[in-house]
Amino acid sequence: GIRGFYKGLVPLWSRQIPYTMMKFACFEKTVEFLYKYVVPKPRSDCSKSEQLVVTFVAGYIAGVFCAIAPHPADSIVSKLNASEGGSVVSAAKELGMAGMWKGLGPRIIMIGTLTALQWFIYDSVKVAFRLPRPPPPEMPESLKRKLAAQS
Repeated sequence: GIRGFYKGLVPLWSRQIPYTMMKFACFEKTVEFLYKYVVPKPRSDCSKSEQLVVTFVAGYIAGVFCAIAPHPADSIVSKLNASEGGSVVSAAKELGMAGMWKGLGPRIIMIGTLTALQWFIYDSVKVAFRLPRPPPPEMPESLKRKLAAQS
């Protein structure tokens, strides 16, 4: 019935919301980290190819977090879809803590690669069509003045 149609909605949200949040937040922070600590020159001095490599690496790292954050919820959704009449609590109890993390390694490889390719393709299209890309992150001028005044 209608209850069965919606039984996996909350676990689905529990999977999809963290996944999407990680995809964007982790990607942006990883790009900033790579340009600040790994890439030996400012982003503005990097070629488009070098920037695309950074995009791919940051995308893969974000994908690892995309795989880890929602994995238990994804396991519960899969269990609910495989059994009739179960609830979130019963599926979680049946899986146990170890069962909710089973299959994480292959998932990291799959989601890491897919997320890296998604960001790489997105950035490549922007480069190919000469669409504007966000400027490299800089400290806001107001914060620079505030720090200068404190020292």
